[in-house]
Amino acid sequence: MDAVFKALADPSRRRLLDRLRGRNGQTLRELCAGLDMARQSVSKHLAVLEGAGLVTTVRQGREKLHYLNAVPINAIAERWISRFDQSRVDALADLKRALEQPLMDSKTFVYTTYIRTTPERLWQALTDSAFTERYWGVGFESDWKKGSPLVWKQGGATMADPEQIVLVSDPYRQLAYTWHSFTDEWAKAVGIAEDVRAQIAVERRSNVTFDLEPQGDQVKLTVTHDFDPEGILHDMCSQGWPPILSSLKTLLETGEPLAAH
Repeated sequence: MDAVFKALADPSRRRLLDRLRGRNGQTLRELCAGLDMARQSVSKHLAVLEGAGLVTTVRQGREKLHYLNAVPINAIAERWISRFDQSRVDALADLKRALEQPLMDSKTFVYTTYIRTTPERLWQALTDSAFTERYWGVGFESDWKKGSPLVWKQGGATMADPEQIVLVSDPYRQLAYTWHSFTDEWAKAVGIAEDVRAQIAVERRSNVTFDLEPQGDQVKLTVTHDFDPEGILHDMCSQGWPPILSSLKTLLETGEPLAAH
Protein backbone atom coordinates (compact mmCIF):
# COMPACT_ATOMS: atom_id res chain seq x y z
CA MET A 1 0.00 0.00 0.00
CA ASP A 2 2.99 2.35 0.39
CA ALA A 3 3.31 2.59 -3.39
CA VAL A 4 -0.40 3.36 -3.71
CA PHE A 5 -0.31 6.20 -1.19
CA LYS A 6 2.89 7.58 -2.73
CA ALA A 7 1.31 7.55 -6.19
CA LEU A 8 -1.86 9.25 -4.94
CA ALA A 9 0.12 11.97 -3.13
CA ASP A 10 0.89 13.79 -6.38
CA PRO A 11 -1.94 16.03 -7.67
CA SER A 12 -0.92 15.50 -11.31
CA ARG A 13 -1.29 11.76 -10.92
CA ARG A 14 -4.64 12.17 -9.21
CA ARG A 15 -5.71 14.31 -12.15
CA LEU A 16 -4.75 11.54 -14.58
CA LEU A 17 -6.81 9.07 -12.54
CA ASP A 18 -9.73 11.50 -12.62
CA ARG A 19 -9.49 11.64 -16.41
CA LEU A 20 -9.54 7.86 -16.61
CA ARG A 21 -12.46 7.82 -14.18
CA GLY A 22 -14.31 10.09 -16.59
CA ARG A 23 -13.39 8.06 -19.68
CA ASN A 24 -11.54 4.80 -19.33
CA GLY A 25 -9.28 3.24 -21.95
CA GLN A 26 -7.36 6.32 -23.18
CA THR A 27 -4.08 6.43 -25.09
CA LEU A 28 -1.11 8.50 -23.95
CA ARG A 29 -1.90 11.06 -26.64
CA GLU A 30 -5.48 11.40 -25.44
CA LEU A 31 -4.40 11.76 -21.82
CA CYS A 32 -1.90 14.48 -22.77
CA ALA A 33 -4.52 16.55 -24.59
CA GLY A 34 -5.45 19.66 -22.63
CA LEU A 35 -2.86 19.11 -19.89
CA ASP A 36 -0.15 21.63 -19.05
CA MET A 37 2.40 18.81 -18.85
CA ALA A 38 4.93 17.54 -21.34
CA ARG A 39 4.28 14.14 -22.89
CA GLN A 40 7.36 12.76 -21.14
CA SER A 41 6.06 13.94 -17.74
CA VAL A 42 2.66 12.34 -18.35
CA SER A 43 4.38 9.12 -19.37
CA LYS A 44 6.45 9.13 -16.15
CA HIS A 45 3.37 9.75 -14.00
CA LEU A 46 1.55 6.90 -15.73
CA ALA A 47 4.52 4.61 -15.08
CA VAL A 48 4.29 5.40 -11.35
CA LEU A 49 0.54 4.78 -11.35
CA GLU A 50 0.99 1.51 -13.21
CA GLY A 51 3.75 0.47 -10.82
CA ALA A 52 1.36 1.06 -7.92
CA GLY A 53 -1.33 -0.98 -9.64
CA LEU A 54 -3.67 2.01 -9.98
CA VAL A 55 -3.49 1.97 -13.78
CA THR A 56 -3.30 -1.05 -16.05
CA THR A 57 -2.65 -1.11 -19.78
CA VAL A 58 -3.91 -3.20 -22.67
CA ARG A 59 -2.41 -3.31 -26.16
CA GLN A 60 -4.83 -2.70 -29.02
CA GLY A 61 -2.93 -2.90 -32.29
CA ARG A 62 -0.17 -0.29 -32.14
CA GLU A 63 -1.82 1.64 -29.34
CA LYS A 64 -1.62 1.14 -25.59
CA LEU A 65 -4.85 1.88 -23.74
CA HIS A 66 -4.79 2.97 -20.10
CA TYR A 67 -7.47 1.87 -17.63
CA LEU A 68 -8.17 2.92 -14.06
CA ASN A 69 -7.66 -0.13 -11.82
CA ALA A 70 -9.89 -0.12 -8.73
CA VAL A 71 -8.43 -3.15 -6.97
CA PRO A 72 -5.72 -1.42 -4.84
CA ILE A 73 -8.16 1.26 -3.68
CA ASN A 74 -10.73 -1.43 -2.88
CA ALA A 75 -8.07 -3.22 -0.83
CA ILE A 76 -7.61 -0.04 1.22
CA ALA A 77 -11.34 0.12 1.80
CA GLU A 78 -11.42 -3.53 2.84
CA ARG A 79 -8.60 -2.93 5.33
CA TRP A 80 -9.92 0.12 7.12
CA ILE A 81 -13.38 1.23 6.06
CA SER A 82 -15.57 -1.79 5.50
CA ARG A 83 -15.18 -3.25 8.98
CA PHE A 84 -16.56 -0.11 10.63
CA ASP A 85 -19.45 1.41 8.77
CA GLN A 86 -19.55 0.16 5.18
CA SER A 87 -23.25 0.78 4.57
CA ARG A 88 -23.06 4.47 5.47
CA VAL A 89 -19.83 4.96 3.54
CA ASP A 90 -21.40 3.34 0.48
CA ALA A 91 -24.50 5.51 0.74
CA LEU A 92 -22.47 8.73 1.00
CA ALA A 93 -20.17 7.68 -1.83
CA ASP A 94 -23.13 6.85 -4.07
CA LEU A 95 -24.67 10.25 -3.35
CA LYS A 96 -21.40 12.06 -4.06
CA ARG A 97 -20.94 10.21 -7.36
CA ALA A 98 -24.51 10.97 -8.39
CA LEU A 99 -24.02 14.68 -7.70
CA GLU A 100 -20.50 15.18 -9.02
CA GLN A 101 -19.49 12.55 -11.54
CA PRO A 102 -20.37 12.51 -15.24
CA LEU A 103 -21.43 9.29 -16.90
CA MET A 104 -18.52 7.10 -17.92
CA ASP A 105 -18.11 6.67 -21.66
CA SER A 106 -16.17 3.42 -21.60
CA LYS A 107 -18.08 0.16 -21.28
CA THR A 108 -14.99 -1.95 -20.70
CA PHE A 109 -13.69 -2.77 -17.22
CA VAL A 110 -10.03 -3.65 -16.78
CA TYR A 111 -8.75 -4.65 -13.33
CA THR A 112 -5.27 -5.76 -12.35
CA THR A 113 -4.18 -7.39 -9.11
CA TYR A 114 -1.03 -9.17 -7.96
CA ILE A 115 -1.49 -12.47 -6.14
CA ARG A 116 1.22 -14.36 -4.29
CA THR A 117 0.64 -17.74 -5.90
CA THR A 118 1.58 -19.74 -9.00
CA PRO A 119 -0.06 -19.60 -12.45
CA GLU A 120 -1.15 -23.22 -12.00
CA ARG A 121 -2.83 -22.51 -8.68
CA LEU A 122 -4.50 -19.35 -9.99
CA TRP A 123 -5.77 -21.20 -13.06
CA GLN A 124 -7.30 -23.81 -10.77
CA ALA A 125 -8.92 -21.05 -8.71
CA LEU A 126 -10.51 -19.62 -11.88
CA THR A 127 -11.82 -22.92 -13.22
CA ASP A 128 -12.46 -25.25 -10.26
CA SER A 129 -15.86 -24.80 -8.60
CA ALA A 130 -14.35 -25.84 -5.27
CA PHE A 131 -12.56 -22.48 -5.42
CA THR A 132 -14.99 -20.25 -7.32
CA GLU A 133 -17.90 -21.04 -5.02
CA ARG A 134 -15.85 -19.92 -2.01
CA TYR A 135 -14.77 -16.47 -3.21
CA TRP A 136 -17.45 -15.79 -5.85
CA GLY A 137 -20.52 -17.86 -5.00
CA VAL A 138 -20.54 -19.21 -8.57
CA GLY A 139 -19.89 -22.75 -9.78
CA PHE A 140 -18.92 -23.87 -13.29
CA GLU A 141 -19.27 -27.04 -15.36
CA SER A 142 -16.96 -27.26 -18.38
CA ASP A 143 -13.97 -29.14 -19.73
CA TRP A 144 -12.43 -25.68 -20.31
CA LYS A 145 -11.50 -26.31 -23.92
CA LYS A 146 -11.96 -23.63 -26.55
CA GLY A 147 -15.51 -23.72 -27.93
CA SER A 148 -16.82 -25.94 -25.12
CA PRO A 149 -20.10 -25.12 -23.35
CA LEU A 150 -19.92 -23.44 -19.97
CA VAL A 151 -22.67 -24.04 -17.42
CA TRP A 152 -23.05 -21.48 -14.61
CA LYS A 153 -24.53 -22.24 -11.19
CA GLN A 154 -25.42 -19.43 -8.82
CA GLY A 155 -27.86 -19.11 -5.94
CA GLY A 156 -29.39 -22.50 -6.67
CA ALA A 157 -30.01 -21.60 -10.33
CA THR A 158 -28.39 -23.33 -13.31
CA MET A 159 -27.72 -21.31 -16.48
CA ALA A 160 -26.97 -23.16 -19.69
CA ASP A 161 -27.15 -21.80 -23.23
CA PRO A 162 -25.51 -22.60 -26.61
CA GLU A 163 -23.87 -19.15 -26.54
CA GLN A 164 -22.29 -19.72 -23.13
CA ILE A 165 -18.92 -21.00 -24.29
CA VAL A 166 -15.20 -20.90 -23.62
CA LEU A 167 -13.59 -18.44 -26.04
CA VAL A 168 -9.91 -18.88 -25.15
CA SER A 169 -8.25 -21.60 -23.09
CA ASP A 170 -4.47 -21.30 -22.81
CA PRO A 171 -3.76 -22.95 -19.45
CA TYR A 172 -1.87 -20.82 -16.94
CA ARG A 173 -1.78 -17.87 -19.38
CA GLN A 174 -5.19 -16.76 -20.64
CA LEU A 175 -8.83 -17.74 -20.16
CA ALA A 176 -11.84 -16.10 -21.79
CA TYR A 177 -15.52 -16.92 -21.95
CA THR A 178 -18.92 -15.43 -22.63
CA TRP A 179 -21.06 -14.22 -19.74
CA HIS A 180 -24.01 -16.27 -18.55
CA SER A 181 -27.63 -16.07 -19.76
CA PHE A 182 -30.11 -14.05 -17.70
CA THR A 183 -32.80 -16.65 -17.15
CA ASP A 184 -35.94 -16.36 -15.01
CA GLU A 185 -34.51 -18.94 -12.63
CA TRP A 186 -31.32 -16.91 -12.16
CA ALA A 187 -33.23 -13.66 -11.62
CA LYS A 188 -35.40 -15.21 -8.91
CA ALA A 189 -32.39 -16.83 -7.23
CA VAL A 190 -30.40 -13.59 -6.95
CA GLY A 191 -33.30 -11.18 -6.46
CA ILE A 192 -33.34 -9.36 -9.80
CA ALA A 193 -36.66 -7.77 -10.83
CA GLU A 194 -38.26 -9.10 -14.02
CA ASP A 195 -38.16 -5.74 -15.82
CA VAL A 196 -34.42 -5.48 -15.17
CA ARG A 197 -33.82 -9.09 -16.22
CA ALA A 198 -35.73 -8.53 -19.46
CA GLN A 199 -33.67 -5.44 -20.21
CA ILE A 200 -30.26 -7.05 -19.73
CA ALA A 201 -31.39 -10.22 -21.51
CA VAL A 202 -31.59 -8.37 -24.84
CA GLU A 203 -28.12 -6.82 -24.54
CA ARG A 204 -25.18 -8.10 -26.52
CA ARG A 205 -23.62 -10.88 -24.49
CA SER A 206 -20.53 -9.64 -22.68
CA ASN A 207 -17.15 -11.39 -22.57
CA VAL A 208 -14.60 -11.66 -19.78
CA THR A 209 -10.88 -12.37 -20.20
CA PHE A 210 -8.33 -13.36 -17.55
CA ASP A 211 -4.65 -12.79 -18.36
CA LEU A 212 -2.07 -14.45 -16.09
CA GLU A 213 1.52 -13.21 -16.06
CA PRO A 214 4.13 -14.61 -13.60
CA GLN A 215 6.16 -11.95 -11.79
CA GLY A 216 8.59 -13.40 -9.28
CA ASP A 217 6.68 -15.08 -6.47
CA GLN A 218 3.45 -13.43 -7.65
CA VAL A 219 1.11 -13.63 -10.61
CA LYS A 220 -0.21 -10.49 -12.28
CA LEU A 221 -3.89 -11.10 -13.01
CA THR A 222 -5.66 -8.75 -15.42
CA VAL A 223 -9.42 -9.10 -15.84
CA THR A 224 -11.05 -7.44 -18.85
CA HIS A 225 -14.85 -7.38 -19.05
CA ASP A 226 -16.33 -6.01 -22.27
CA PHE A 227 -19.97 -4.90 -22.09
CA ASP A 228 -22.64 -3.82 -24.55
CA PRO A 229 -22.09 -0.03 -24.74
CA GLU A 230 -25.84 0.54 -25.02
CA GLY A 231 -26.79 -1.67 -22.08
CA ILE A 232 -27.16 -1.35 -18.31
CA LEU A 233 -25.22 -4.46 -17.25
CA HIS A 234 -22.06 -2.34 -17.15
CA ASP A 235 -23.52 -0.27 -14.32
CA MET A 236 -24.87 -3.32 -12.48
CA CYS A 237 -21.45 -4.97 -12.50
CA SER A 238 -19.43 -1.82 -11.76
CA GLN A 239 -19.03 -2.66 -8.07
CA GLY A 240 -18.79 -6.42 -8.52
CA TRP A 241 -15.32 -7.23 -9.73
CA PRO A 242 -13.10 -5.53 -7.08
CA PRO A 243 -14.58 -7.48 -4.13
CA ILE A 244 -14.42 -10.72 -6.11
CA LEU A 245 -10.76 -10.21 -6.99
CA SER A 246 -9.92 -9.14 -3.45
CA SER A 247 -11.59 -12.28 -2.11
CA LEU A 248 -9.77 -14.44 -4.68
CA LYS A 249 -6.43 -12.91 -3.67
CA THR A 250 -7.17 -13.39 0.03
CA LEU A 251 -8.23 -17.01 -0.49
CA LEU A 252 -5.07 -17.93 -2.38
CA GLU A 253 -2.76 -16.08 0.00
CA THR A 254 -4.36 -16.94 3.34
CA GLY A 255 -6.59 -19.96 2.71
CA GLU A 256 -9.79 -18.06 3.53
CA PRO A 257 -11.87 -15.70 1.33
CA LEU A 258 -13.02 -12.30 2.49
CA ALA A 259 -16.06 -12.39 4.75
CA ALA A 260 -19.26 -11.45 2.94
CA HIS A 261 -20.70 -8.06 3.97
